Amino acid sequence: MAKAMESNSKSRKESILIKYAIFSRLLVLSLTILWRNFLQPYDTSAALNPPCLYHKDVAEDPPPQLVANAISKALENSVVWDSVYFLRITQCGYEYEQTYAFLPLLPFFISLLSRTVFAPLVPLIGLRAVMVLSGYFVSNLAFVLAAIYLFRVSVIILKDTDAAFRASIIFCFNPASIFYSSVYSESLYALFSIGGVYHLLIGTSNVAVLWFALSGCARSNGVLNAGYICFQTMHRAYEALYQKRRVGLTVQVLVAGFLRCICICLPFVAFQAYGYYNICHGHNLDDLRPWCKARVPLMYNFIQSQYWGVGFLRYFQFKQLPNFLLASPILSLAVCSVKSYMMSRPELFLSLGFQATEKEKRSSARLYSLKDAVETDGKTSSHEGNRDFRQRKPSRKKDATVTNVAAESTSPEKSGYFSADVFPFVVHLGLMAGTAFLVMHVQVATRFLSASPPLYWFASHLIASPKSSKWGYLIWSYCAAYILLGSLLFSNFYPFT
Repeated sequence: MAKAMESNSKSRKESILIKYAIFSRLLVLSLTILWRNFLQPYDTSAALNPPCLYHKDVAEDPPPQLVANAISKALENSVVWDSVYFLRITQCGYEYEQTYAFLPLLPFFISLLSRTVFAPLVPLIGLRAVMVLSGYFVSNLAFVLAAIYLFRVSVIILKDTDAAFRASIIFCFNPASIFYSSVYSESLYALFSIGGVYHLLIGTSNVAVLWFALSGCARSNGVLNAGYICFQTMHRAYEALYQKRRVGLTVQVLVAGFLRCICICLPFVAFQAYGYYNICHGHNLDDLRPWCKARVPLMYNFIQSQYWGVGFLRYFQFKQLPNFLLASPILSLAVCSVKSYMMSRPELFLSLGFQATEKEKRSSARLYSLKDAVETDGKTSSHEGNRDFRQRKPSRKKDATVTNVAAESTSPEKSGYFSADVFPFVVHLGLMAGTAFLVMHVQVATRFLSASPPLYWFASHLIASPKSSKWGYLIWSYCAAYILLGSLLFSNFYPFT
């Protein structure tokens, strides 16, 4: 009965969350349209569409009908910043070296929808406008699905439906909202990253690998999702070797984890190989680009450094101080979330999670224990279960004592955000925050970190804490301000994040 009520509560909150997610996208799109009509864009070159370099046989768009001409122009003029690259790649492929900084998943979905679902609109508004419309549809739909997956992941990790719901609502109105409603890859990355985590937590590891691999096709930092597999493999191998004393199982766990990590990284590596073939293959040695001659030709790193000035401490200049201030709220929230967790669970940080109590490991969401790690037939499982029972039977009293001690030592603060399950997510957030601050254009941190679940879990924890009531107002004010500021600046081609 209690489980049925809990299930109904989750379903009801998920339905409400979907409404909030859709409303948030409509709000951001409405603000974008409003600011576009009231202000003059800083750069008016968005609608320029020169012919493709290599695909000259592509037919020109038919002239749109007069009735739909305004819609066509409005859609094409809304393409700003990186959206220009994504749309150009969709239309013409990878023409220039710098375009290889943008991965192909979003252009693929735009091309697919514009030639299938939205194809009947081409005679009315033209192919390019249909591509823009497809991009908006993909990004906003992916965002709604990402919000659903975040709620499901949060319920599993936090084991608190209310906290999970609060975290998901904050995500719906996150400070990088403008990018989740534009022709950007943030929504797809969030969907496949968070969705991959969900499938990992429910035990469908192979599906999780596929989703993580797709996240690496959306954004380069998708390869970092292999860290979740590494963490799980490390703990499962430890349990198999030192607790179960089964060398064969240990090797099986390590090999499976290694292959899964390879599969996650493979799409990104394949895309680098594709770029190498197009740019470097078949050219004279003197005509080769510098990165083509390297022992390990890393196209992506070269492009980021050459065209965008990305590099370690290269952004630490006095003139970039406004951008550091722009990124300071999200970086501060990330640092506070990592620091709070570290201070609450120092033993977990120092031991890479190995100091989690047995009770936490048994109740963990498949991140620490070997459950569902390998498939065994019923006979083997029954035999091993009986053998383990016989081995444990004499020490039942001792085991009960140990279990009780572990339960008593688990303090209330080690549940929710401070549970052992959150640890790998906090480490992932810390690595990304450090990269954003030290290596990247720091203002990009707002959207770079916006798909990290622990940010929203920590914000949810602060909002619910009686001692931190002021933080709730501060967090919501921050989100509202950046939604307004982002929709104003970004949509009119002014610098934002």
